[in-house]
Amino acid sequence: MVNSSKDDSATDGDTSSGGTPPSNSSVYSEGEKVLAYHGPRIYEAKVQKAERRKKEWRYFVHYLGWNKNWDEWVGVDRLMKHTEENVMKQQALDKKQGVDKNPKSGRSAQTKPKSSADAKLDKEDLKNNVSKGKKRKSDSGAEKDNVSLEKLVRIQIPSTLRKQLVDDWEFVTQQDKLVKLPRSPTVDDILTKYLEYRSKKDGMMTDSIGEILKGIRCYFDKALPVMLLYKKERKQYHEAVVDNVSPSTIYGAEHLLRLFVKLPELLAYVNIEEETLTRLQQKLLDFLKFLQKNHSTFFLSAYDGSKVSEGKGKGKDE
Repeated sequence: MVNSSKDDSATDGDTSSGGTPPSNSSVYSEGEKVLAYHGPRIYEAKVQKAERRKKEWRYFVHYLGWNKNWDEWVGVDRLMKHTEENVMKQQALDKKQGVDKNPKSGRSAQTKPKSSADAKLDKEDLKNNVSKGKKRKSDSGAEKDNVSLEKLVRIQIPSTLRKQLVDDWEFVTQQDKLVKLPRSPTVDDILTKYLEYRSKKDGMMTDSIGEILKGIRCYFDKALPVMLLYKKERKQYHEAVVDNVSPSTIYGAEHLLRLFVKLPELLAYVNIEEETLTRLQQKLLDFLKFLQKNHSTFFLSAYDGSKVSEGKGKGKDE
């Protein structure tokens, strides 16, 4: 589970998940089963307490199937009613992030039983993200998860970008559309723009920011063909990335955002001191806010539907 700060709900302003309750009545009741955002994912949870603080309702939730150490107070914008529609939204987000590739690992036990078509979908989705730190011994990757839990970089993806991840999954896997390449701005362009933005804001160019951005670029170039592509995008990748060209000069914000879902897993095995890890977390969050602020400029509002049609089936296995 990607952790989040106690009051991270205040930074997101996500109105799509639970809605804003009337000032003096609670949307959720104690003992109610709900769906709750935690990091970039949605989990089943149970409301244990409901309190009104400073004219806002706060809920103490327990994530079903998880240790009580994960229990926390959240705002209404982190919660959704446990309805069939919202469960489908949860499953769509899980598929986008490759949560259920291994049916024995992690969150697969938390979601509804899957149809054979869904099972095929999962096999070809993004690789399973073990950053959740699931503790169940039955998981073949239990030892790996325990390590990652201790050193997890906590990345709270803003609500606008969470929606972008779902839309991205929808475009590629359900609507048979692709991001038209090469993108403009590219990943390199975006990293450069962020460096310029920070330098102007801070009044100087800091080495630490530059090193972090180099690291993001390196991780992106290495991770893209391994864990950031859907099956339907592989043919396009082999056509676009030739002659040792770096993916960061071809792809854009859509695929860069996918990297941030995987970063907690990738960084869990890097030898970083706790203090440095905290600073890194803050800088990654700042970069995500930069992406969110420039969402309309960096992200496509629609994908290209002309490239997937040739040589594809209905796409149920994708």
